[in-house]
Amino acid sequence: MTAVERRDGSPEPAAATGAAAGAGAKGESPAGKTRRRRRAERGETPPSRRRSHSPLRRRILALNILVLVVPVLGLLHLGQYRETLIISEADSLRAQARAFALSLASTAVVTTRIGEERLLPEMTRHLMRVLLSEGGLRARIFAPTGELLADSRVLVGPGGRVQVVELDDGERRGFLVEMDRFFNLIMDWLPFQRELPPYLEATMSDGRKIAEVQAAYRGDSPGMARIDHQGRLVISVAVPIQRYRKILGALLISRDGSNIESAVRSRRADVLVVFAIAVGVSILLSIYLSGTIARPVRKLAEAADRVRFGKGRKINIPDFTRRKDEIGDLSAALRDMTTALWNRMDAIERFAADVAHEIKNPLTSLRSAVETVARVEDPEQQKRLMGIILDDVQRLDRLISDISDASRLDAELSRADVEPVDIKQLVQALVEINRATLDESRVRFTLAISEHHDYTVPGMEGRLGQVLRNVISNAVTFSPEGGEIHIKLNRTKDFVTVTISDSGPGIPEGKEEAIFDRFYCERPSGEKFGTHSGLGLSISKQIVEAHGGTILARNRRNDAGMVVGAAFDIKLPRTL
Repeated sequence: MTAVERRDGSPEPAAATGAAAGAGAKGESPAGKTRRRRRAERGETPPSRRRSHSPLRRRILALNILVLVVPVLGLLHLGQYRETLIISEADSLRAQARAFALSLASTAVVTTRIGEERLLPEMTRHLMRVLLSEGGLRARIFAPTGELLADSRVLVGPGGRVQVVELDDGERRGFLVEMDRFFNLIMDWLPFQRELPPYLEATMSDGRKIAEVQAAYRGDSPGMARIDHQGRLVISVAVPIQRYRKILGALLISRDGSNIESAVRSRRADVLVVFAIAVGVSILLSIYLSGTIARPVRKLAEAADRVRFGKGRKINIPDFTRRKDEIGDLSAALRDMTTALWNRMDAIERFAADVAHEIKNPLTSLRSAVETVARVEDPEQQKRLMGIILDDVQRLDRLISDISDASRLDAELSRADVEPVDIKQLVQALVEINRATLDESRVRFTLAISEHHDYTVPGMEGRLGQVLRNVISNAVTFSPEGGEIHIKLNRTKDFVTVTISDSGPGIPEGKEEAIFDRFYCERPSGEKFGTHSGLGLSISKQIVEAHGGTILARNRRNDAGMVVGAAFDIKLPRTL
């Protein structure tokens, strides 16, 4: 309860104090930091909660971007899309290769003197130049032995053989291409990425080392995708060159996959554009969301610190109840908690003042009697003074016991376990005890309880029994000789009500609520002073309210409007 100890009326520390402390902390030694932290822990200086960047905002932003990154990485992979394009490209090459092979079998085949059919290399080269007008295609023709008969990239003429080399396009060195290659390298590390075999020019001149050509010799027309030394995709298809079911060779057509890579790159660019827009929107929404969450929470935390370290009550908790959300609920809870805290502090102060006042009275009487007995020599007067001293000591003992019970009540009620309590059995047991200890001529008890109803409530049996004992004892005290105490139990769907009525003088007008105040004492005439501490009904009200119920006092009147006794209504909920 630091706030109680510091309520000395001094003004609240200015916000600059924390800033100055933070500024002074720059460059200080570890020992100085330790001393400053200990002062903050003792409540001497409030901790500063101002941050240049909100951790909550960073977490919201990170989570929102992570939710976008995971599916986008999958989209950027585009493995299935790339495989589909490769298959389509291979099918297109296969169709062209078959048409070319059919032309070769029809025009570039010669029959030898012994009746053997074979391909003419010169004729195949001529047909390549005529039929392969489309750029980007490369054709190779292999004999059945695997020997390379013709290559569209090798020209043969009077000057000898000329190798045609395709130059790199300058556009392929652009930033997007390099980023795409870098992304492909990253994707190659993933375990689910299909690794393509390398394209080696040295092995592509021998049909015996080319898997597609060997398959074409068997009558198949497979396709293959490879990666060259520059990381470019190369697609090749081999088909058999046959005439009347006889395989005369194999035709291998290959093409670089620049169009496929361009299509994949374009699709990735589209995904990245959408991703960038989504990230931008996510950042704006994260900033807005963190502003609606982090900023109010930080204001509430700073207000709670001011309540904790402040020296006065002029501290307001920000009101966010109009938000109608969890932040509003938190704001309302903190405001209610602060109000309850101040009310509890006021109650503690009043209780301490009342205790000091009530103890001072018997102490003053005791001191006066002790000082007087030392000067009196008459034995009778000494005996009378000693009786006063004994009464005051007993009164102090009773008062301290009741005060101790009242001070422990809050802690006990907050820690005790709730169990079902049968109010009917509790009332019947207390009535039987009073009937056994009191003379029937003194007071008579009557009960109005239905045997068919359940009067069980959740609570603490000992404390509820204390409430009923206090009220019944109060009724017995105020009932005249031959009076009657009537106890009635009533049950509704949600509550059990116990009404205890007596036939005494009733409650003074306007005191129906004051009789539940601490140390309030209104005793019948003739009763010895100091017999009661005035805490019984106050403790009873505290116990009933801790159980979620109410206790009310009222006067009973007859038809003529005359007061004929007092009645207490104890209302307890059937569920907590």
